[in-house]
Amino acid sequence: MDLHMYWKSLYLFIIIAQFMSLNYTKSTLKKLEVLFEEAKYRVRYERGNFKAGYCIVNNSSMILINKFFDTKARIGCLLDILHQIEVQEEGLSDDSQNMLQKVLNMNILAGKMVA
Repeated sequence: MDLHMYWKSLYLFIIIAQFMSLNYTKSTLKKLEVLFEEAKYRVRYERGNFKAGYCIVNNSSMILINKFFDTKARIGCLLDILHQIEVQEEGLSDDSQNMLQKVLNMNILAGKMVA
């Protein structure tokens, strides 16, 4: 691959990444919390020493996240968890389905760009 093609690919990646990126705002956090609620998971913010800052309680649909995390860290935890669990799209609202697809597409895009 020549240098011109490399820069062209990099520019395309930046444009796509900006289009597909999530804003780390309270609004985004709320949308993710609604998605988990519709997927029958309960998200709670508690004190605790969790290795990754969060914990999925075994044999339960409860997710615990460190309550001292800021909005960006909370969103990061929920995104990590979303990639670990299976979510059935049938029970989700249109907004939640769009959010789920956006997150999954971000993951696929990131995987393709790294490979």
